[in-house]
Amino acid sequence: MAVAAGVSKATVSRFLNHRERLLSPEIATRVETAIAALGYSPSPMAQALSRGRSRLIGLIVADITNPYSVAVLRGAEKACQDAGYLVMLFNLGNDFNREREAIDALAGYQVDGFILNTLGRGAGLVDADALHGKPAVLVDSRHAGMHTDFVSLDNRAAMRTACQHLVDGGYRELLYVTEPSKGVSSRRERTTAFGVCMTAHQPKVAGKVFESVVEEGAALDDALLALRTRAIGGRRIADVDAEGNGAAVIAGNAVVTLRVAQAMARLDLQFGRDIGFVGFDDPDWASLIGPGLSTISQPTDEIGRTAAKCLIERLKGLDVAPRQLLLPGELVVRGSSLSVAG
Repeated sequence: MAVAAGVSKATVSRFLNHRERLLSPEIATRVETAIAALGYSPSPMAQALSRGRSRLIGLIVADITNPYSVAVLRGAEKACQDAGYLVMLFNLGNDFNREREAIDALAGYQVDGFILNTLGRGAGLVDADALHGKPAVLVDSRHAGMHTDFVSLDNRAAMRTACQHLVDGGYRELLYVTEPSKGVSSRRERTTAFGVCMTAHQPKVAGKVFESVVEEGAALDDALLALRTRAIGGRRIADVDAEGNGAAVIAGNAVVTLRVAQAMARLDLQFGRDIGFVGFDDPDWASLIGPGLSTISQPTDEIGRTAAKCLIERLKGLDVAPRQLLLPGELVVRGSSLSVAG
């Protein structure tokens, strides 16, 4: 390029970085003509790196097949794009020991910062010292030892909403089904909030937690049958429902919801008729199962956008204490949680 224009490389660099005012009109025209003749297109990455920024955001997710992660990714990507940034994605594939590897890999591409939608556990757990001096925002799960901005659903308020809806509908035996909560803050918060709700409604309402790997079909089947047996107590279902003593399940996320639906089918039980239901997350297929599954819809797009906004503010120099932004969920009522008294 410099040879074709008959100028130095520094002169070409000044032109490409929009510093034409440092060049005479005649030299600027020569460089512009050479660019057109050679069909040259400058590399955005190279230009960004020359200014000390790549304008790349590294986004790490625990499992890209999880509908929640996909929805958050979309929101974050939109916000980054609006601000002139691109997103580089690293999917852990539920291998939590790769988290540090993911950070190192994205840092090698000179990303400006990180959005972490991971579980925060495992041998590869990332702490503040592993971030290569770059800012990060945590989504959904907190990481021990990492004091950064945090964006999530307000899990406690969402669980209160789900429980109160079922209690008001006459459900007196509740079962909370969740994936293992050890080391995962969002799951712990929901489980704890469920316990608080049950305590608040004693002795009228009883609740239990089923915490297991949800692929264990037989164990989940047994838990659902035991729930229904406790609610019926040897009486006819019609009598139980008339007295407002129904049984209901709260599912911890869309993955659990799908497993519960599979168990209900195996047991020939129907949502709303035999067991009430409310699940966290509102996947597209929730309205297609049975009479429609009631859900706590998370503001996933807004969570992603807010996380990206927080990170970009940090990249622009914002220096304040770590922020915690808890966004409200929305109860979407469908046929699975209608009042047991009809």
